[in-house]
Amino acid sequence: MPTAVRLLLGVLLSLLAAAEVVVGKSGVVSLRDLDGRGAARRSRYDDTKLAEMPGERKKAGGVRTPTTVLELKHHSLTVLPDDSAARDLYLHRLLAADESRANSLQLHGHRAAASAQSSGSAEVPLTSGIRFQTLNYVTTIALGGSSGSAATNLTVIVDTGSDLTWVQCKPCSACYAQRDPLFDPAGSATYAAVRCNASACATSLKAATGMPGSCGSTGGSNEKCYYALAYGDGSFSRGVLATDTVVLGGASLDGFVFGCGLSNRGLFGGTAGLMGLGRTELSLVFQTASRYGGVFSYCLPATTSGDSSGSLSLGADASSYRNTTPVAYTRMIADPAQPPFYFLNVTGAAVGGTPLAAQGLGASNVLIDSGTVITRLAPSVYRAVRAEFTRQFGAAGYPAAPGFSILDTCYDLTGHDEVKVPLLTLRLEGGVDVTLDAAGMLFVVRKDGSQVCLAMASLSYEDQTPIIGNYQQKNKRVVYDTVGSRLGFADEDCSYA
Repeated sequence: MPTAVRLLLGVLLSLLAAAEVVVGKSGVVSLRDLDGRGAARRSRYDDTKLAEMPGERKKAGGVRTPTTVLELKHHSLTVLPDDSAARDLYLHRLLAADESRANSLQLHGHRAAASAQSSGSAEVPLTSGIRFQTLNYVTTIALGGSSGSAATNLTVIVDTGSDLTWVQCKPCSACYAQRDPLFDPAGSATYAAVRCNASACATSLKAATGMPGSCGSTGGSNEKCYYALAYGDGSFSRGVLATDTVVLGGASLDGFVFGCGLSNRGLFGGTAGLMGLGRTELSLVFQTASRYGGVFSYCLPATTSGDSSGSLSLGADASSYRNTTPVAYTRMIADPAQPPFYFLNVTGAAVGGTPLAAQGLGASNVLIDSGTVITRLAPSVYRAVRAEFTRQFGAAGYPAAPGFSILDTCYDLTGHDEVKVPLLTLRLEGGVDVTLDAAGMLFVVRKDGSQVCLAMASLSYEDQTPIIGNYQQKNKRVVYDTVGSRLGFADEDCSYA
């Protein structure tokens, strides 16, 4: 074979390998389900076989797989204000808070590793936090108590991008308004303040928050340990580092280290605090590693109506999963420059079956985060996604609508009960393909459908960290195996009755 021909073939094969061609799906979505104007309908997924990667075997089943029909209960916004101006202001505030959150994740952090054996499992309901004025997901824990007093039920944000779990406590010098009663340490017989000479006050707290604990003026070993946790968006929690009994899904965890916040401010809505699912010694994952093996998973529901919920599961027991596809795993990436977070590699993408080419595709270290709402893509990737989505979705003749907050690609879908939406498929390292649920593609701003936006946004710079937010994780079982250093994904209808 002539040298020139060999070189040309080599270049073509390299381009194909870099593109990681994938074939995606499209879904028919009921707008009544998206904004809560009607009962949930069935969305029809047009499945096509994902393109074969170099070195992969062909899977049995031929060129096409059977058409899959899944029942979807989409993002209902019935709890938001009906007045257009009030609704716009409300959503602007929530999306502005999400932008602050995404920006804060570009900062550096810290991480430790765990090694444990699993010996059990626990599961708690997971619901949308829209009723608590947040677009994050929340769960309820029971904290404190004894044989003579009841534990306090507290609704907290579930956050994989944080380590220290904290709640607002009495006597609170500066607390934001929350819906649950404040936790009262005096009412719990099992509550104890962490002392200054404890390892949790220095090494562990510094790893979790970036700052070691502080003590009183005397510096005595019996003094309380105080923590100060600051987030990159300006939010903070300050108070006493303490231990108490926490109950999750019927499982009681004694001596759980948490922050008893006495001065708190920030983007927490009306929740009681935050559950940290990071990987330092003070995270819930690490503190329960001896029991649950450093494995947890969640299934985020698409509906926000509050009449159904997903789940947060601790442990490797998959018997409670309701996934409709097998869990496929990709490598969990550690980034020394940003060690607090969970990363993965995205090697390719497609919109509605059309492969994308972009400078930012194939780059490593994409952050997956339950505490960020809207997915942020590198500018080159976002432009490619937007262009192909616009080409396919716009072909139906839907008129453009003004952008909204961080969302710049919007349509006027007035009068349309259903629309066919091209879905984004991400190809992850190892050939794992994750196709977003239809509920994660569109964000309804106006209840009448006159402003419906592509639910993704662009980062400012190409070298910033892309983030897969919770809005695009709906109706997926996402498994975090911190000991095996892998992340798993499967389709699952997360709206449990």
